[in-house]
Amino acid sequence: MGQILRRENVAEFVRKLHQSGKTVVATNGCFDILHVGHVRYLQKTKSFADYSIVLLNSDKSVRSIKGPSRPIYNEHDRAEILCALTCVDYVVLFDEDSPRNLLDEIKPDVYTKGADYNMETLPEADIMKKNNTRVEFITFVEGKSTTSTIEKISNKENL
Repeated sequence: MGQILRRENVAEFVRKLHQSGKTVVATNGCFDILHVGHVRYLQKTKSFADYSIVLLNSDKSVRSIKGPSRPIYNEHDRAEILCALTCVDYVVLFDEDSPRNLLDEIKPDVYTKGADYNMETLPEADIMKKNNTRVEFITFVEGKSTTSTIEKISNKENL
């Protein structure tokens, strides 16, 4: 079962993992209404390193990105749900719209992002290059997204 780490402690924690010879993969997102696409993405993410860290957008951050009706589940519920997955070792909440600063602090060995990005469009690309972090782009599961799930629920369609 995963653990929730405090933002102010995570950089030192990752440094200790690195010092012990362990590798760390990081990813980020809102992970609101967890679905099979999220699970497969997180499973693939975990396959790249000894430990996986999910940088989780806080409620404040999700509202800023997705609008006032989101998130559906609060940050504590989302973090607990993610920690229940065997492919998630650690979760860290952050308030900013982007994980740039946090990624620069923790310097993971690998960073995963959805395949709708590439190195030219990745907002964190400069930080990844600066810290020599390998980036892996993961293909999404077609038709699986939180937004489409919310739309289906709103229209009372079958999921």
